[in-house]
Amino acid sequence: MNIIENPNPSDWSNILQRPTQTVNDIENTVTQIFDDVKRNGDVAISKYTTQFDGVTLDSNIVTEQEIEEAKANVSEQLKEAITIAYKNIERFHAAQKTEKVQVSTMPGVNCWQEKRAIEKIGLYIPGGTAPLFSTVLMLAIPAKIAGCKEIVLCSPPNSSGKIANEILFAAHLCGVSKIIKVGGIQAIAGLTFGTENIPQVYKIFGPGNQFVTVAKQLATKYGVAIDMPAGPSELLVVADDSANASYVASDLLSQAEHGADSQVILVSTSKALIDDVLKEVDTQIKNLPRQSIAEKAIANSKLILVESDEVALNLINEYAPEHFIICSKNEDLYVNGIRNAGSVFIGNYTPESAGDYASGTNHTLPTNGFSKAYSGVNLDSFLKSITFQKISEQGLLDLGPIIEQMAAAEGLEAHKNAVTLRLNDLKNN
Repeated sequence: MNIIENPNPSDWSNILQRPTQTVNDIENTVTQIFDDVKRNGDVAISKYTTQFDGVTLDSNIVTEQEIEEAKANVSEQLKEAITIAYKNIERFHAAQKTEKVQVSTMPGVNCWQEKRAIEKIGLYIPGGTAPLFSTVLMLAIPAKIAGCKEIVLCSPPNSSGKIANEILFAAHLCGVSKIIKVGGIQAIAGLTFGTENIPQVYKIFGPGNQFVTVAKQLATKYGVAIDMPAGPSELLVVADDSANASYVASDLLSQAEHGADSQVILVSTSKALIDDVLKEVDTQIKNLPRQSIAEKAIANSKLILVESDEVALNLINEYAPEHFIICSKNEDLYVNGIRNAGSVFIGNYTPESAGDYASGTNHTLPTNGFSKAYSGVNLDSFLKSITFQKISEQGLLDLGPIIEQMAAAEGLEAHKNAVTLRLNDLKNN
């Protein structure tokens, strides 16, 4: 890890740069695959599954038999753990429901807002080196609470042509409509255009690597919405000498093991803590099964010493982390002052992995600085707000002249006429 002491604010943007490729580096590949899937549908999907996942499938649709076999192959202990996580996630997201908002803006002019579910959604669940069955819970549970009618799940097959048992169990538990063995760019393209096997959807959810992130962004050009840009995982910890160095190191490593392109950062006012954390990282990383992956991510990571909590907070808001852990005596300063973060974890006993799995909050979050403008996935991500209005005769008599005047000022005579005709009838009755 790179230790940086008291960097000048003018250097922050360079210091905090993510270790990711630019869109230009990979957009050409994404565009080519999209064009192929648009033209050739499932034939193209099958070709890219063979090319990228190393397996040729007779069918990429998961059968009921496969789901039943997967359920039988998940241990009872893990089923119980997933079920408890399910309940916590369901409880937190169900609490996000809001009532109809209704107001009379003036007598006889009634306006209200109601929420409706997005009917068709696609869930992308990464497989690869770590099949993320927890992401199934994070996406499918709020989708069901929202009332989405069709929930299509795509996840890449392994070399045996299977999706991880845990993913299939979680998908069944959450009531997913259809499960397809397809990953990467081709999965996003299939959900965007629709094929014989993959239904076209209205909105795509889920994290992925940089190729998936760019593919989701490209999908928006074809009228499909996405949850947010969610690429390689990242974590920033702010800690002072009140923090436990071993805890901090474990949190940094928990994100580093996601992938070689993950980034973890420690910001601290204590040089002694930074030294202790560095020693702990070196010790703990040797015991990780995914040591080689974590080492590559750690090489891109930073340990930053700053002179005060106020400087630290400004730096953190500039970085806009996906995950933000606070282990500081000055906890309230950070809790009240953070403006840009996907999800915040407070105190020595709140590891980031709690939010990844089972505390109840959602772990599908904006990365790469997008938390400056995007929220993480929540219940509203699966809903649309529709406005309604109803105007009485007296309401139009009062409001109509205002509308006429404004329409005339904009030179939109037909707009004015739509009101004038009605007012004339009301006045003549």
